[in-house]
Amino acid sequence: MTDVLLTHSYHLPYDLKQVRKMQPYAPIGTLYAATSLREKGITTAVFDPMLEDPAAGILRALETHRPRIVAIYEDDFNFLSKMCLTRMREVAWAIAASARKTGAIVVAHGSDATDNARLFLENGVDFILQGEAEETLAELCSALLHSESVDNIAGLVRLDAHGKPSYNMQRSARNPEWISLAHPSRDLIDLAPYRRAWTEAHGYFSVNMVSSRGCPYRCNWCAKPISGDKFHLRPAEVVAEEMRVLKFEVQAEHIWFGDDIFALNRHWMQQFAAEVEARQAALPFKIQSRADLMNETSVEALKTAGCAEVWMGVESGSQKILDAMDKGLSLPTVVKARQRLRKAGIRACYFLQLGYPGETWEDLQKTIAMVRSTRPDDIGVSFSYPLPGTVFYERVQAQLGEKRNWTDSDDLCIMFKAAYTSDFYRAVRDALHAEVSSWRVASSEPETVSHIEELWQKVFALEPVSRNAESTVLPPVTSEGRSAVHSGFIPVSEFITVTGG
Repeated sequence: MTDVLLTHSYHLPYDLKQVRKMQPYAPIGTLYAATSLREKGITTAVFDPMLEDPAAGILRALETHRPRIVAIYEDDFNFLSKMCLTRMREVAWAIAASARKTGAIVVAHGSDATDNARLFLENGVDFILQGEAEETLAELCSALLHSESVDNIAGLVRLDAHGKPSYNMQRSARNPEWISLAHPSRDLIDLAPYRRAWTEAHGYFSVNMVSSRGCPYRCNWCAKPISGDKFHLRPAEVVAEEMRVLKFEVQAEHIWFGDDIFALNRHWMQQFAAEVEARQAALPFKIQSRADLMNETSVEALKTAGCAEVWMGVESGSQKILDAMDKGLSLPTVVKARQRLRKAGIRACYFLQLGYPGETWEDLQKTIAMVRSTRPDDIGVSFSYPLPGTVFYERVQAQLGEKRNWTDSDDLCIMFKAAYTSDFYRAVRDALHAEVSSWRVASSEPETVSHIEELWQKVFALEPVSRNAESTVLPPVTSEGRSAVHSGFIPVSEFITVTGG
C-alpha cells in the first residue's frame, strides 16, 4: 500500500494543437512534489497521463498502488497547465471521482484549482493547496496519514460545514527552500514513451528542467497564482550538474528550460556557463526570457552553455500596447536582442499576443511591420486571455460570459469585447505564421508566395467587416497629462460619450 499517488490532468491527445507539435515533456512540477514527499519518508508513486489514457490508467494505478492519498498535482512549470484548459479540468475531476471510489483522500494543486477552488471541492476534491506547495503537500499528507490536525497548513482550502470554501489563515504558501530540493524524481515515470515520441517526430530526444521559479515582472495580463511576484533561483552548479546527468545518464539530446524567465541575473549566467563547461555538460537548449535581458554578457554565456533558441515575450510591435500591458519593454531593445542573438548563432523567437484592449488596426500593422523588419526565426501567436488574479481580468470581468476558459490550447477565442472578432485574429495569425515559416527556406516556391498573398488578402477583406463597435479601448489621458490606463478599460461607446469623440 502506497502512502501517496501523485498525478496530474494534462493528457496530450486531448489537445490537438500540441499533438501536431508533438513536443511532450514530463510533468516536472509533479516530480518535484514527489521528491519532497520522498525526502519526508512518505512512500510515493506517480501516474503520468501525458501519453497514456487517463481513465484506464488511473484505475490501473489505483489498483496497483492502493494509495491512501491521491494528489492531483499540476506541473507549475508548463504553460499549458497555467492556461487552465477546461478539457484538462474534466480529467482532474474524473481522476478525483475514481480515487474517491477507492476510499482515498483527494488533494489538488494547480492554477485552475487555485482560481476555481469551489468547483474542484464540489467535484470530488477534499483539499486544495495554493501557492508553492511542495512542503505543504508533505505537511498535509503527513498529518492525514497520522490523523493529525491540518488547521495550520498554509494555503489549505476545504469545504466547511455549510459547504462553502474555507481558507486557512495564510492563503498562499511560499517555498523558497524549493531551490534546495534534490532533482525531480524522474525515476518514478517511464521516459521511454517520451523518447519515442520525440525521436519519431523530430529525430532527437528533448528533456525538460528548470533553473528558477516565478517571475518578478508585472505584465498585467500574466496570471501568477502559484508564485506571485516571487523569484527563486537554483545554484548555478546544481543546475549544471542536472544538465550533466540528463546528457550522460538519461541520454538527452536537447533541453527545454521551463523557467518563466531565464537569464534574469547576468552574474549567475556567467557562473552557469562556467559550471556547464567544466562538466562538459553543454547541450542544445531553449529558454523563455525577455529582450531586455539579452545583454552581451548573458548572450555570450548562453552561447557557451549551448543555448540554441530563445523565446522572448515581445507581444506587440506597438509601444502604446506594450505600455498598456505594463510590459516594461521598449521596442528598440527587441531590435538589439535580435541582432545580438543572430550574431551569436542563437535562434530568436517571439511570443506575440493579439487582441489586447486598445489595439487598433494600426497597432496590428506595427506588429506585422516589426516582425518583417527584425525577421525572427519563429513566432508563437496567442490571443489576449483574461485569467483570474490579473489586472487585465479585473478590467474586463464584467464583459465575460459563461465561457471563461479555453477548452484546449488551440481554442484561441476572444472572450471579452476586443476590437475584432476571433475569426479576424485567427486570419492574422495564419498569415503571419505562414510568412515567417516561408523565411526558413532559401527561396519560396511560387505556390507558397501565392498562398501567403491569399492569406493576407483574407485579412484585408475581413478587417472592415470584423470590427466590434462595442470594443474595449484604453482610457483617455488624464487632465494632468498622465495615462489613465491603470484606472481600467471602458467600452468604446462610453468613451465616445465621455470625450465627445
